[in-house]
Amino acid sequence: MPGTAVADPGLDGAARRRFSVVVLGDVRIEVRATLPDVRFTEVSADRLAYAPARAVVGGTAVNMARWAVRYFRRVSVLGRIGDDGFTPVVRRELRRIGARDLLRAEPGAANGVTVMLRDRDRAPDGGPGARLLVAQSDAPDRRISPADIRDAARAIRRADALCCDGYASLAATSRTALRTAMETARAAGTPVLFDLVPHDVDERLPLADALAPLPLADVLVSEVSTLARLLGLPVPATAADVRAMVPALDALVPGRPLWLLRFGPSSLESVLAHRRGELTVDYPSGYRKGEERAGFGDRLTSAELYWWLARRAAGRERRVGARTR
Repeated sequence: MPGTAVADPGLDGAARRRFSVVVLGDVRIEVRATLPDVRFTEVSADRLAYAPARAVVGGTAVNMARWAVRYFRRVSVLGRIGDDGFTPVVRRELRRIGARDLLRAEPGAANGVTVMLRDRDRAPDGGPGARLLVAQSDAPDRRISPADIRDAARAIRRADALCCDGYASLAATSRTALRTAMETARAAGTPVLFDLVPHDVDERLPLADALAPLPLADVLVSEVSTLARLLGLPVPATAADVRAMVPALDALVPGRPLWLLRFGPSSLESVLAHRRGELTVDYPSGYRKGEERAGFGDRLTSAELYWWLARRAAGRERRVGARTR
């Protein structure tokens, strides 16, 4: 759609890489598998399944960085990791993808592990199967501290954007670090993008803790179903229903953040972009049946952040030009 990130810069990267971003989040070893012949609901006893499987360096920060490097001139990854045999693998992967390493290694700690299983597509519509995500509960990322953030404050202050997500809200120490990072960015004039995850955050945190990061963000990404549950509203079924949520969003967060709301049958097909007094537009995300789901959200978010930063920079240039004429 013209005038949106899906059209320009597009979903495959930017023709001209601009801006620098710091991505704060989880860094883990991820084991991923898709079970083409198994439905979780059918498993009632031990089963051996041969299926496509792989181990990758992942976590929210690395997964975002893999796409961000296709758009931004500099991408830095900030997080806390372990100190074991996987540590050089993690650092080597950041070098491979072209991201700057701002990781803090915790002496004596093992790196965190996540297992992601997806079962057979739903019949008869062939929709995506269910996802089972098993995340290690005591991983180092849950202990990233305000001191870790202060050590990286210079990079945050000099960046064009800080990207962070709600998984840091799930533990007390990382929740404080998240707030420190967002406040550091705001004080320096660095825009903040916040992804409201996990999608069942309403079941994991008190409402106040789930909503606390929102006023510190300039760009807010969320599935509409997540926001609807947090606000006590019916889950929207149509684009018109999503648009009807706009007054509630404006009341929820002061100022004029850009909301990027995902919706559709699998919460990926469409986006409502809204900024009070500036725009309210919905558009196809580019996600189609058969598209690889893993990473698509990060791909879309990278394109949208680039689009927003470019619009923001162009607006500043126009204002400067008007003053000098």
